[in-house]
Amino acid sequence: MNYISTRNKKIKVTAAQAIIKGIAEDGGLFVPEVFPVIDKSFLQTLYTCSYQERAYKILSLYLTDYTEQEIKNCIANAYGNNKFDTSGIAPVIILKNNYQCLELWHGPTSAFKDMALQLLPQLMSTALKKTDEENNIIILVATSGDTGKAALEGFCDVPQVNIVVFYPDQGVSDIQRQQMITQKGDNVKVVAIKGNFDDAQSGVKNIFNDKTFACTLKKAGYQLSSANSINWGRLLPQIVYYFSAYADLVNNHSIQTGDKINFAVPTGNFGDILAGFYAKKMGLPINKLICASNSNNVLTEFLTTGSYDKNRQFFKTISPSMDILISSNLERLLFYLTENNDKQINEWMDSLNKTGHYDVGKQYRSKLQNLFFADWINETQTLEMIKKVYDKNNYVIDPHTAVAWQAAENYKKRTDDNKTPMVVLSTASPYKFNDSVLTALNVNIQGQNEFTLLKKLKKYNQQNIPAGLSALEHAVVKHTDICQPEEMADIIKKYLKI
Repeated sequence: MNYISTRNKKIKVTAAQAIIKGIAEDGGLFVPEVFPVIDKSFLQTLYTCSYQERAYKILSLYLTDYTEQEIKNCIANAYGNNKFDTSGIAPVIILKNNYQCLELWHGPTSAFKDMALQLLPQLMSTALKKTDEENNIIILVATSGDTGKAALEGFCDVPQVNIVVFYPDQGVSDIQRQQMITQKGDNVKVVAIKGNFDDAQSGVKNIFNDKTFACTLKKAGYQLSSANSINWGRLLPQIVYYFSAYADLVNNHSIQTGDKINFAVPTGNFGDILAGFYAKKMGLPINKLICASNSNNVLTEFLTTGSYDKNRQFFKTISPSMDILISSNLERLLFYLTENNDKQINEWMDSLNKTGHYDVGKQYRSKLQNLFFADWINETQTLEMIKKVYDKNNYVIDPHTAVAWQAAENYKKRTDDNKTPMVVLSTASPYKFNDSVLTALNVNIQGQNEFTLLKKLKKYNQQNIPAGLSALEHAVVKHTDICQPEEMADIIKKYLKI
């Protein structure tokens, strides 16, 4: 299987090359030249499998230049060795009112990003060996909270790789910040920027597109890659848990093979829900993908009107991983909708870069509306949903999950679709956002630090405090740098001493 660029479909690379590069030379994103299609018999083979075995069956359809043993070794290293606090890796929890909750936060950093970022370093290390790549890889990451720590954890001390993470100084939770600035490892660098996530993401994209900077790195023996979901090796593992959730629902007799289900996904950069779209494209029986946004509702507007406009007020919310106005992975979706029209993609992305806006027109708007239901949730509604879910189910969710849950309820009310099973993707442990969650539960948090709040939230939450979060209380701060967005390239050169 080859991978092509969304901005020039004549560019073709192998899976290993796509994973090493992260982004195409023309600034496009790599997508499979063709998508594998599965049938009911394939689905049925998943039912008796472990999560690791399910992952192999999906990944092997895409990583055709990797050997069977290479893929299995990558999966074992990612999801084995007790890195996840449950043997199910991504369990489905059955709750009331025909809701199922897909818990994606049982990994080492307590966020769904672990599902991909424990595997991506393994895939990349294997790719470096397969391609005889001699340069050191510099992983550049812009994070709105969870990606940064998950990438740091996954790439920590990986040979032939350095990782530099940029995060918005005032745009992450206290726990998220503490996770990043205390990160150990000889190959890691963490830098706060004076701006929001979009400033960090734009800065990283500008660095990727700077050919002079690339030459400077190459002369010093380095080349850039990414751990954001623009990297195919980051997006691919996320397809797996949609299939795994479906298999679990069959196993617990919630559905039968062939029954359709809905997924509600809290969405920022559009990677998580795009993985669901790809699963549906492969043949997984998905009825509707519910795209849930917070007050930064650029995606809701786009999916309902076909008009994308980032020229709007930016809101700092209690669901910071969704505080995004430029959703990079939409480019992949648009490439599919236009039947691989790379010329059209270039026009839209050029308009977005120059004006902050593009419109896909009536034809594609109707396609978007058929594929997705989109809604956005404000802060008050988010807090109310956390309380509502707790009161009804004695189950604690984080703000991102609450946004998806409310969008799922809105979908049911507006469509009268109350029979199709609803799977809400729970993307972070509530312990990562204990201040917001406790506030929602009407608990006084005034004057208490995040570690006191961790213990207080344990009184309400049946889940234990993740070991990685409780250990932060006495962790040593190792990263204190802060810069303006335009200084990011200089920070990287200083770190690499070039």
